[in-house]
Amino acid sequence: MATQYGITGTTAKGIAASVERAVAEETLGPGAALPPVRRLADDLGVSPGTVATAYKELRRRGIVVTRGRGGTVVASAPAVASRRPPKVPEGLRDLSGGHPDPALLPAVVPPSRLSPGARAHRSTPRLARLEEVVRHWIGPDGVPVEHVTFAHGALDLIGRLLSVELRPGDAVAMEDPGYHHLLDLVTALGLRVVPVAVDDEGVRPDALRGALRAGVRALVCSPRAQNPYGGCFSVARRDALVEVLLDEPDALVVENDHASAVAAAPLHTLTSGGLTRWVHVRTVSKFLGTDLRWATAACDATTLARHDGRLLLTSGWVSHLLQDIVHGLLTDDGTRALVARAQETYALRRGALLDELGKRGIRGHGASGMNLWVPVRDESAVVNGLRSYGWWVAAGARFRSSSAAGVRISVAELEIADAVRLASDFAAVLGESEATYGG
Repeated sequence: MATQYGITGTTAKGIAASVERAVAEETLGPGAALPPVRRLADDLGVSPGTVATAYKELRRRGIVVTRGRGGTVVASAPAVASRRPPKVPEGLRDLSGGHPDPALLPAVVPPSRLSPGARAHRSTPRLARLEEVVRHWIGPDGVPVEHVTFAHGALDLIGRLLSVELRPGDAVAMEDPGYHHLLDLVTALGLRVVPVAVDDEGVRPDALRGALRAGVRALVCSPRAQNPYGGCFSVARRDALVEVLLDEPDALVVENDHASAVAAAPLHTLTSGGLTRWVHVRTVSKFLGTDLRWATAACDATTLARHDGRLLLTSGWVSHLLQDIVHGLLTDDGTRALVARAQETYALRRGALLDELGKRGIRGHGASGMNLWVPVRDESAVVNGLRSYGWWVAAGARFRSSSAAGVRISVAELEIADAVRLASDFAAVLGESEATYGG
């Protein structure tokens, strides 16, 4: 049996390394079941405790997950090797990636000169002029901007904060459905995901209260353009969530405003509610360019010190060259006009598809942002059915913890004229799947 699974070793460390190697080499793929503890122990001639310790280490490192009676399986995005999204089949219209429309991104022009010679970047990690622009960008939305910092994208910043603030085994409240890369990151850090349900107004207060009672030490959420559901905080929802969070002042609140300038919804930020520990994160990849790996954050003084202290010991600073490019784009009138047009265009495309689906009795969710979430009974049937019509959408499984099935459709490059055809094809696929699997 051990040979069948490709697992060897006589110690917990050796068994864990063998499983990790098999996952990295794709001998064991995502979702592959590992043998039960006692069976593998018998096959390898070791004690069940040795195998259990190996599995525990693999879970801690985000390589496997345990599904109760379903046993231990390889994680959907195991934290080893360099895994890529499924390749889009040739000839299909790709609506799965969540990327902006390239036609609505500015041309990135490098600064006229590079940073001269050796400079004390560690003593001045942030360009003062970019800090000023950030404060003028974020402050009017009600986010306190006394303390700001930079990072190499939102995942880099959030991962650094969680690794500093929490320890393996600690619980983090995560949106369900939520952004799959964040879910994978939390698991890879050895943290425990506690799902909180969302609706068209974002995180539900009752779900958050339950998660806090379960002992979560941090909340990661999006105030608008929630990915994949598209929810955005109303004033009433923001106030209700703040009320819940004020009862747990030690919990770190991470607000990920990833699509800010093109969300097509106002910001009602949790950070204006007098929370003790908080951070508001913004990136520019959705409206300035996917290759601009830069993020900014406004946060409380303690969070700033902890984040920047760890940054100092690793990469040290964010490239001043990159900062200069971002500064140039954020202050360019032509770029601002293009971003405004992108926001309007994405809203029109999102609304067009929602309307066309609604005309056919199909309910979608997408109050803001660049994605729609459409609940379905059978994700595989819908994804494969749409593939036969020439469309490629994302199955919802990678976004979900315990929420109901659905598919995510990215609308950034979906022309309004194409919404009619996609909605018609979607309705046909639902009819076909109901005929096949039962209505």
